[in-house]
Amino acid sequence: MPNFKVKKIKELILPFKKDEVELEWMAENNNVILIYTKVNEESFFLQIKKEENYFIIKGDKHTKPSKIAYLQKSLQVFKDYFCNSEDIVSEAFAFKHNALIEKTSLIAFDFDQLLSKIKGRIYIEIGFGSGRHLLYQAQNNPDVLIIGVEIYNPAITQVAKLAKSQNLSNIILIQSDARLLLSALKSNSVEKIFLHFPVPWDKKPHRRVIAKNFCLECARVLGKNGRFELRTDSYEYFDFTLKQFLNFNTPKFSLKKNEKLEISSKYEDRWKRQNKDIFDLWVWNLDRVCSESNLDDFNFSDITFDTNDLIFLEKNFKNFTLKGDDYFLHFENLYQAKRGLIFKIAFGAFNKPEHCYICVNNKIEFLFKKPFKIKENLKAMEKLKKVLKFHFDIA
Repeated sequence: MPNFKVKKIKELILPFKKDEVELEWMAENNNVILIYTKVNEESFFLQIKKEENYFIIKGDKHTKPSKIAYLQKSLQVFKDYFCNSEDIVSEAFAFKHNALIEKTSLIAFDFDQLLSKIKGRIYIEIGFGSGRHLLYQAQNNPDVLIIGVEIYNPAITQVAKLAKSQNLSNIILIQSDARLLLSALKSNSVEKIFLHFPVPWDKKPHRRVIAKNFCLECARVLGKNGRFELRTDSYEYFDFTLKQFLNFNTPKFSLKKNEKLEISSKYEDRWKRQNKDIFDLWVWNLDRVCSESNLDDFNFSDITFDTNDLIFLEKNFKNFTLKGDDYFLHFENLYQAKRGLIFKIAFGAFNKPEHCYICVNNKIEFLFKKPFKIKENLKAMEKLKKVLKFHFDIA
């Protein structure tokens, strides 16, 4: 994460604007100052953290902009106008003016951007690694949009370069947890889901991608003839996955061993050199799962606060977690600002948590984007409304 360290900071007089960078207002607690920042169409927090002998200025990791250059430029403006050069301890960012140019349309920086590009036939590959199989599918299915989801950013950057060099435009890559990606997709919208050589987690099966909720999400997003395909060198993972899908009423399977494919990943090449067995499991004809959630949206309009409410919330705030059967709500931090109280919260499903900032003044509002409309998030937000309405009494 780009950042710099400085011994002293000049007085923060906001709002402040220079070129495309707007530093609008700030919120703070005993350890951190957050500066609401806008660059062109995007908004995010710059974070000033107080250390013993210096301040560290960086982007808040849960609100970072889609283009790293927006953050870099904001840091540059802050350094130039609110710090003296002799007070700079170190810096780890380098802004280039041409960095604001979008380098590739093959990478989606958030789900909104991804969903805006989805149309027609869709394949998904989870954990595409070096990208051999993903690129093969894109080459051989030019009329299909191939969505690749990966948690490691270097893999995304490398595969995007390879796709561009091969003139492939039917690819979108995103850094995310696959389970969250599936939650964001429409029902009956996907033809194939590939999961090739996932980490088997034989000693920690609870960490596997495959689980009851994942299988239910596969059934929901796969179309009538849609198919899930697992390829693995772990018999334990193969067997575990088969048993998970056997919980459906009328699943159909294709099971194969040491099947030779036209394309082989670097991991598969390694396993073959070690004479390991390779297992394939195809699954289709899963029970149809109901469409999108019918729970209420993130609507806080029925709750209002007066000055005494805000004083009580600020005085009685504490870091705590509430848990339901399939969701949680965690209050992480509280910041004071002229516009109201700023709460940072984590929430949602246990295996795919989200973070957001909400501002509480006479009403509740999200400072940035609303969370994704999945049932776990909706349940957490309903709990949030009750907690704030009853002044933490139900905590």
